[in-house]
Amino acid sequence: MSVDLLAFGPHPDDVEIGLGGTIARHAALGLAVGLCDLTAGELGTNGTVEERLAEAEAARAALGALWRENLRWPDRGIGKDPAQLDQAVSFVRRHRPRVVAIPYWSDRHPDHEAASAVLREAVFNSGLRRYRSHEEPWRPEWICYYFINDAAAPSFVVDVSDHYDRKRQALDCHATQFERAGRDTAATRLNAPSFRQLVESRDAQLGALAGVAWAEGFVVREPIVRATLMR
Repeated sequence: MSVDLLAFGPHPDDVEIGLGGTIARHAALGLAVGLCDLTAGELGTNGTVEERLAEAEAARAALGALWRENLRWPDRGIGKDPAQLDQAVSFVRRHRPRVVAIPYWSDRHPDHEAASAVLREAVFNSGLRRYRSHEEPWRPEWICYYFINDAAAPSFVVDVSDHYDRKRQALDCHATQFERAGRDTAATRLNAPSFRQLVESRDAQLGALAGVAWAEGFVVREPIVRATLMR
């Protein structure tokens, strides 16, 4: 089905970290939002594949997205199989999004950078009439890059103040990643209190700069056209 916003994440918790509030805001406005995870995060320190997929579905429901799919690409293998590009092109063409959100191209995690590269290429190829695919070509309006671990100067921010509790609920769904539940849970960067602080402090800083409580930042490669200088 066609969607207004298609958000891709390399692992099952990445879209929640980077644009959970934005997803919730779009869904609350009645816009159709679809989510796609590239991998099941099977190489993550904590949580089984089954647990992570169940957590991702619970987070989808918390954010109000219509659906969530997992392409089951190998964790730490994003961009290493040429067939992945064709699969991503077909996915974009089938769902015909107006806007595609993908990870920012500079990030401490190699999977995030690899995902950004292959998805940018897939969105471009999706609009080529003669590109190999059985689906009809489709060109989204633009790509918006979101931050996961790192950040840069955003092209714009989205005010997510009224939807930040939804983002927190979605992050809480990923208990295997963000909670130290027992002795069998290994300590990681994700389940340290400082990681949640990193996410929320970034959203709070961007919000403060924009004069709102909470905001998520995005980068686009194209100039943003305004009709006048009037705010």
